[in-house]
Amino acid sequence: MWQQRSIILQERPRGFHLITDELLDALPELSLCKVGLLNLLLQHTSASLTLNENADPAVRRDFRRFFNRLVPQDQAGYEHDYEGPDDLPAHFKASLLGCQLTLPVQDGALALGIWQGIYLGEHRDQGGPRRLIATLQGEQ
Repeated sequence: MWQQRSIILQERPRGFHLITDELLDALPELSLCKVGLLNLLLQHTSASLTLNENADPAVRRDFRRFFNRLVPQDQAGYEHDYEGPDDLPAHFKASLLGCQLTLPVQDGALALGIWQGIYLGEHRDQGGPRRLIATLQGEQ
């Protein structure tokens, strides 16, 4: 079985957001897959995907603080600033974290650890809705 769909994620403010449930709601065919892989590609260069802690929201707030310290805005010498002072730092953060995940599917569900969830890293002040391509491959 092969399935592919485009998923539009709702607009979110800058930060790290748990999107696991939103993705699962958009992928009902996942329940038909006995064993397989789900590849998620975020089609943007100023946002990211990562897998991390799903229980304590403080982790996502700490991620935001860490990455804002690691890649600060308004640094002298940035040339790419056509879309504002948050644009190039957003590209740096997205490259550090990446824009895709490949996750195992087992018995109709993502085979994540008990404390794992999928984060959208929104690195722009006004990023807008974000588009993902979800490709599911596996056996029914």
